[in-house]
Amino acid sequence: MKPSINDFRPLILIPCYNPGRRIETTVRDATQADVPIWIVDDGSDEETRRRLAALESDHAELRVIRHETNRGKGAAVLTGIQAALERGYTHALTMDADGQHPAERIPAFIEAARQRPEAMILGRPVFSEDAPALRVQGRKISNFWANLETLWGGIGDSLFGMRVYPFEPLVRVMRQTHWMRRFDFDPEAAVRLVWLGVPAINLDAPVRYFDAQTDGVSHFHYARDNRLLIWMHLRLLAGFLWRLPRLLRRRLRGSNRDTTHG
Repeated sequence: MKPSINDFRPLILIPCYNPGRRIETTVRDATQADVPIWIVDDGSDEETRRRLAALESDHAELRVIRHETNRGKGAAVLTGIQAALERGYTHALTMDADGQHPAERIPAFIEAARQRPEAMILGRPVFSEDAPALRVQGRKISNFWANLETLWGGIGDSLFGMRVYPFEPLVRVMRQTHWMRRFDFDPEAAVRLVWLGVPAINLDAPVRYFDAQTDGVSHFHYARDNRLLIWMHLRLLAGFLWRLPRLLRRRLRGSNRDTTHG
């Protein structure tokens, strides 16, 4: 069933794994949006557990769910949305715990989802001049393949994790595969949702990078995570080939046009 505006009940979902002190700033900034905040702690260490417990006691709108072991970002998101579904929520704005995603853009993302509850709202990163060149240029490759795999179905950026997902189609595609549980979650979710016919709406969002001197924490491992992305795109290309006739028909009907906002 196509969701309606009257059924719209969003929350902010933050998967985290040893995010450092930046999680405190992320939560503080996100509370300004006046939307419930759920954190899924994906097997973090004791220091992070203590930090999250203190945040939960300080913020009534915050709930922490815990994985005892690290399962991956996608697994954390799935745990969060399954628990949120049981409480009547319909959409989640996902954002990283490390402060890279702009909390001031949360209201715009939530409002876009409110107006188009059947769509996914994808953040399109706006990089500053000091953004790591390797990260900026490398994502262009993944974006090319994601757009090819969807026949240019509207994905402005396949890797940016600040998004709003409607629960029903996301849970459906995640239950159809045992992949999408780790770093491959964001691009594969976008591709598979386009395959399902979920429209993509792209919103600009400035990106902030923090180094160790500014309490920045990164769990990105260039070789490991790029191997994971290569394997993911090989799998998606195989899925694309047998879906190609259906995607071509949809493209000709114009039923999944790219919607872009500045």
